[in-house]
Amino acid sequence: MHLAQRALRRTASAATVALLAVAVGCAPQPEDKATASGTSAESCAKGTLQTKTSGKLTIATDEPAYEPWFKDDRPASGKGFESAVAYAVAKQLGYAKGNVVWQSVPFNKAFAPGEKTFDFDINQVSISTERKKAVDFSSGYYDVRQAVIALKSSKAAKAKSVADLKSLKLGAQVGTTSLDYINDVVKPAQEPAAYAKNDQAKSALKNGQVDAIVVDLPTAFYITAAEVTDAKIVGQFENQGGTPEQFGLVLDKDSALTSCVTSAVDALRKDGTLAKIEKQWLSEAVDAPVLK
Repeated sequence: MHLAQRALRRTASAATVALLAVAVGCAPQPEDKATASGTSAESCAKGTLQTKTSGKLTIATDEPAYEPWFKDDRPASGKGFESAVAYAVAKQLGYAKGNVVWQSVPFNKAFAPGEKTFDFDINQVSISTERKKAVDFSSGYYDVRQAVIALKSSKAAKAKSVADLKSLKLGAQVGTTSLDYINDVVKPAQEPAAYAKNDQAKSALKNGQVDAIVVDLPTAFYITAAEVTDAKIVGQFENQGGTPEQFGLVLDKDSALTSCVTSAVDALRKDGTLAKIEKQWLSEAVDAPVLK
């Protein structure tokens, strides 16, 4: 899905966070700004945010929660890249692990229009201009590339370029940038298959209903190593444009928390915490052939 790696990012004081979000935030194509509401320094005081439940921080993600983003489908464990990031952000905001409440929210619903029941959602949601019409995003917490997976015995496994993919039947989860890459970059001759869940896409690949599927690169490494072991990573796509695709935390549109959460993410990037978490949980998501 939902890997250009590790871009260092400057942080600003809480008093200038709103300006940072406008000027140097991390949203990808075609804008490069994360949306942040104007928030005073006092309102970002640790542990005193205007959250959905006083004294608690409610964090949402989809169910099931896939590896390597979460471990053993347990978001509250603190294990897995996104679980660890979520607790690091919570700590930066002044909320201990015991004051974090997890909530299950379907992927597409997280960034759909309407008031949210969570303080922020973490679920490999790529920042985009279109999604920012309905929700706010923090600055990016992870730079990502999309990858193609095919069964080792298939003709798709021999693809060396984007052109080699055009005649194939491809699939991806609906509402994802993975599906966008199929439509906008590959532009296949056949209509791609869109699935409600990645599990359905993986089943389609196993059953030969599609020649290949597209997911984000860390997920591709996990799928081929642990779930569909007779599959391989065919390659990864180049970033489109000058700004990398990034995952961001999702918040209510014009949320009073956006500036504070963005400031927390920026601080974690600056002090090396995000890089350490990435090294711990995504160390296998390294080089893969680039499809041009």
